[in-house]
Amino acid sequence: MAGKIPPEFIDQLLARLDVVDIVGRRVPLQRAGHEFKARCPFHDEKTPSFYVSPAKQFYHCFGCGAHGTAIGFLMEYEGLGFRDAVEELAAEVGLELPREIAFEQGPDLRPLYQTLERAAAWYRDQLKRHPAASRARDYLRQRGLSNEVIESFGIGFAPPGWRNLLEAVGEEARLLEAGLLSKKEGRAYDRFRDRIIFPIRDGRGRVVAFGGRVLGDETPKYLNSPETGVFHKGRELYGLYEARRALKGIDRLLVVEGYMDVVALAQFGIRNAVATLGTATTSDHLRKLFRAAPEVVFCFDGDRAGRKAAWKALEAALPMLRDGRQARFLFLPEGEDPDTQVRKEGPDAFRRRLAQAVPLSDFLFEQLADGVDTATLDGRARLVALVRPHVEKLPAGVFRRMMEQRLAELAGTRLELKRPTEEAGQRRGRRLPGRPGTLKPLHRAIALLLQYPELARLDDLPDGWRAMEGRGVEVLQRLLEMCRRNPNMTTAILVEHWSDDAMRHHLARLAATPLEVRGDQAEQFRGCLEKLAREARRARARAAGGKLRPSDLTEEEKAALRRLYSDKR
Repeated sequence: MAGKIPPEFIDQLLARLDVVDIVGRRVPLQRAGHEFKARCPFHDEKTPSFYVSPAKQFYHCFGCGAHGTAIGFLMEYEGLGFRDAVEELAAEVGLELPREIAFEQGPDLRPLYQTLERAAAWYRDQLKRHPAASRARDYLRQRGLSNEVIESFGIGFAPPGWRNLLEAVGEEARLLEAGLLSKKEGRAYDRFRDRIIFPIRDGRGRVVAFGGRVLGDETPKYLNSPETGVFHKGRELYGLYEARRALKGIDRLLVVEGYMDVVALAQFGIRNAVATLGTATTSDHLRKLFRAAPEVVFCFDGDRAGRKAAWKALEAALPMLRDGRQARFLFLPEGEDPDTQVRKEGPDAFRRRLAQAVPLSDFLFEQLADGVDTATLDGRARLVALVRPHVEKLPAGVFRRMMEQRLAELAGTRLELKRPTEEAGQRRGRRLPGRPGTLKPLHRAIALLLQYPELARLDDLPDGWRAMEGRGVEVLQRLLEMCRRNPNMTTAILVEHWSDDAMRHHLARLAATPLEVRGDQAEQFRGCLEKLAREARRARARAAGGKLRPSDLTEEEKAALRRLYSDKR
């Protein structure tokens, strides 16, 4: 079991997921009868050939052959490994990985998480009880924060003094490992002192670090935990876990710069804000952002520094802008931040401002056109040279084609741009599954059962095929048993139940094979099993025919021979 996630856990996870929801948050879907369709996110196409089936909990592209479950989609779309995709989806539906595998790779980090949780609880308690916390409570009240919002974000207080946390929690070595203590001349002391504390949670809601804000004029104004075994500031986003808890579906995420910006916006009912942790927006940040919402708005001060930070965010976002994703930029009046702006104008005006944020395409051309005279040929050529490298970073798709068209119009001529590396389907060496008529009876029976699990509950199914030998027969038997045990079985659960990567891939291909079932699926399934039963009888008869004397044959073998001759007539 080491290194593998139990199939039972995968079954439970897939039973809670909806592949339409998982795909639909990343790709715009349109209803098409009992299914949903879209332009495939894995290859460039003009006509939708990508279908998602809520009944099968499966997706399939008739253009490039991409297919799979919600887990497979996340692996393919986000470039995740199987384990990472399972962890990401499990966090979304509130499932904890089984204890025996949760920390099998690398060191056991459970004690570190436990220490961080104990520290978070202690900080929260200090905000309520410590005499010196009255200044912190006054500050939070002045900022208009309600008890509900304070509790939602788990805000706490680190009292003044050098060893309060150490004496309360103990475990000096573990607190040092968690980044909660500093050490000087061999003596450990609390890192956070006389500060309001903001716990930083990962996607599963576990505390991984803290940020602290001073109450006076000391520096630095904000202090973050150092990087540890569970915290990397270039990957985490403050407030993302809280946003997911507060909102059922997130259409848009607002990226701001500070803890108080996130919390203040939440107080005014704007719960879709997150903050980077004192660092520029990274590709890891963007992957998390676009997993959670199709649109990301970066909010910056309108001054020179703000526009410089926005440009860095644009450069990081370009390779991530597949179809269905959008990035925009909101520049606030100079000297304002989201906290002060929402208090000044109220949440409705702030939302209107948010809806009018500048599209990435406009910001790109606006920034690069600054100081370039586009009224002249030389100026337009200069602008094309500046814009071209950025357009070439975009993945294939509608947005890239529109940007190429805009650039060509600007240049007044057709342009040759470097194409994206290879289309996703070609890069992965995909081929479409075989035509329906080319499937052997065993493979067709498996494909039918994968696509119509209810067939397993038919009465009087032919049974003689079970005498055949081979891996495929074992798979068919196991699939039948699984479907009979679980009346709510889906295609996705049947496919992902297998821990063998090669088998899982093979079954996924059969599950995606167009069967062109005409008439009664039940009769087709029975027909396949009957053909397999005849093959089994013939195999036994051939084996029996190899015996030297009729007296050496058993009655069963004699009967098999008679049926064989009967079949040949």
